[in-house]
Amino acid sequence: MNTDQLIDSLAGDVAPVSRHSVGRRLALGVAAGAVISLLVTAFVIGVRPDIGTAVFQFSFWMKWGYTASISVAAIYATARLARPDPGNLRRLWLLALPIGLLLLVGIDELVRTPPGEWLAMWLGHSWKRCPWLVLILSAPIFIGLLWSFRRLAPTRLRAAGAAAGLAAGAFAATVYCLHCGEVSAIFVLTWYSLGILLAASIGALIGPRLLRW
Repeated sequence: MNTDQLIDSLAGDVAPVSRHSVGRRLALGVAAGAVISLLVTAFVIGVRPDIGTAVFQFSFWMKWGYTASISVAAIYATARLARPDPGNLRRLWLLALPIGLLLLVGIDELVRTPPGEWLAMWLGHSWKRCPWLVLILSAPIFIGLLWSFRRLAPTRLRAAGAAAGLAAGAFAATVYCLHCGEVSAIFVLTWYSLGILLAASIGALIGPRLLRW
């Protein structure tokens, strides 16, 4: 038996895999983790008491738009890196779009705010706990993504871990919007982003160990 015949015999009984199977598995992992994060927000951290009126305010959708955009880009990167050959990741430059747009909103806020109030606007009322709560809420989502990777075959383990952590942090920040009453773009750009980056950093650190197959 030559090499080609051996390959054909090994591949002969392999069932075809749907092109969307990776996306569906990652979505299931994210959804399972997000449900737990939502429950923690609702029953432990608490939903902001004015949520009924907050959903009609620009600041609420500004935060959701920012975190949701990063979530989409991060889960795209995670889906690519979950494969043995992730291919081209050039589209990740799109991550700069929500960051740039929020930065423009933040600059506009600073222009319209007296300099003496800039520090208070930047720190808000919850800067000390915001990144850590985002990180805590990201944990169930990251675990869900780790479960998803059990049947996937990443080869760039550190990058895959970082992408999974980034996705978990961004989805967690989206959930955290239900609790957070801060309204400043500069606050969101700094402290939400810090929580997301913490999750991505932890993912990069533990990815090579937990994603090995």
